[in-house]
Amino acid sequence: MALVVQKYGGTSVADAQRINVVAGRVLARKKGGDQLVVVLSARAGETDRLIKLGCEITDQPDPREMDVLLATGEQTTIALFCIAVKAMGSEAVSMTGYQAGIMTDGQFGQARISWIQTQPIIESLQEGKIVVVAGFQGYDDNGNITTLGRGGSDTTAVALAAALHAGVCEIYTDVEGVFTADPNVCARARKLDKISYEEMMEMASMGAKVLHHRSVEFGMKYDVPIRVLSSFTDGPGTLVTREDETMEKVAVSGITYNKNEGRVTITNVPDQPGIAAKVFQPISAANINVDLIVQGASGIPGRANISFTVPKISYDQTLGILGSLAPELGDCQVMGDPGIAKVSIIGLGMRSNSGVATKMFETLARENINIKMIATSEIKISCIIDEKYTELAVRVLHDAFELDRKWQGGGNIQIREEKQ
Repeated sequence: MALVVQKYGGTSVADAQRINVVAGRVLARKKGGDQLVVVLSARAGETDRLIKLGCEITDQPDPREMDVLLATGEQTTIALFCIAVKAMGSEAVSMTGYQAGIMTDGQFGQARISWIQTQPIIESLQEGKIVVVAGFQGYDDNGNITTLGRGGSDTTAVALAAALHAGVCEIYTDVEGVFTADPNVCARARKLDKISYEEMMEMASMGAKVLHHRSVEFGMKYDVPIRVLSSFTDGPGTLVTREDETMEKVAVSGITYNKNEGRVTITNVPDQPGIAAKVFQPISAANINVDLIVQGASGIPGRANISFTVPKISYDQTLGILGSLAPELGDCQVMGDPGIAKVSIIGLGMRSNSGVATKMFETLARENINIKMIATSEIKISCIIDEKYTELAVRVLHDAFELDRKWQGGGNIQIREEKQ
């Protein structure tokens, strides 16, 4: 008997028919002898509907009350699912984040899990029940309902798998696994059999929507195998696991893109210690996440330009903050560009393969795609480009790095995987 944590996304439980299908899948697994903890998201579109409801009252709804509102989406799903399971003749119990003992900090809308009291779940499993937990939510030290941010149900599932010492955490979604690129953009994208935690974390943080990056952090920290599968088809999916020596054989494993950022530039700031801190302190105080940062000479002696990217939802707010700050820094100007995209190549093999960056830049140059900013890490290179070139950039980079070829372990060549 194995303890398995499964998570089903919003499209997997979008309506009564889909809920019954998933309930049948879970029951079949239970009959095979496994203990099941099932984490559910709100039904597709429900969270957006609830956000819209809150914003019909005011443009800036209270964060605490919004968490109370948004948490109802998952609570509806777990209740409906348990109704379905019981109608099929089996036992299940639904648990909110509070009932499942998921404690978080007090950051409404972006809470982080700090502790899980697993006893209620363990007791229900020992009674032979399927435990169905509301994803995306928990509670803080004051008993307030908190939510983990969009995609937070993935984090709930992996955190539960870690706390319960489950054998695997299975993430069911509407795709068959993790692909080398978005298959909606690149027809030649290939499903990966496995990928390292490090690569998956970079892909998730750089725009890949298949897994939430915080869930991968949990998996890597607590060594939880994560398998990404489709709830619509049968297949092995993609295993997210620790790296092995074969993973570094391929320089690039995947390509991601993100159109949800804007670039902000403040020009002619004093080029002296403490200025960068002064620029970013009020942005940090406003809880705005900053991504790529580039500082360079402005052409005026003693002055510099600072450019960085922020989520588009925070773009106008960031311009306002810097506009208020600019007079304190002298003859500065604040400019912005919301029409950008970030395209990234990711792979463990970058550690040991030279020329990867050059190949990326040359490929984009051949298509006359200008690079506005560049950022690198040990296993990632990101370029900021004009948004209108996003899909083209993904496709040409996918071809340039031959990501439609599948590495066959034990040799020194790559073999093209024939399309059936």
